[in-house]
Amino acid sequence: MLKQIHTDKAPQAIGPYSQAIVANGFVFCSGQVGVNPQTKTLADDVEKQTRQVMKNLQEVLKAAGVDFSYVVKTTIYLKNIADFPKVNTIYGEYFPEDKPARATVEVSSLPKGSFSKSPLVEIDAIAITSK
Repeated sequence: MLKQIHTDKAPQAIGPYSQAIVANGFVFCSGQVGVNPQTKTLADDVEKQTRQVMKNLQEVLKAAGVDFSYVVKTTIYLKNIADFPKVNTIYGEYFPEDKPARATVEVSSLPKGSFSKSPLVEIDAIAITSK
């Protein structure tokens, strides 16, 4: 059985997908970009975008009944791999103890939706529903 997760505290899906899906004991979170869900604006730099991405993921996980300590896998998509040290430092603040498996890749572009500029970072996550 699949359960769609939705929260107004993270950006709304702008296409045919869910913020997250719970299935078979896992929470599959769609990729989040650095959009503030209240103002619907994209942060200016990679550090601000990363902080907003992590806040957005936190809210989606919370809506699914879990938190970052339940995350088992993430993928980080960077427009510029040179931003990795900055993103990695901020990302690490959210995983002080149990660090999930992770992949980090540089991509040529990230979806920009209705924003005038393109996101610089996107992160998705997979979590378990119980420990």
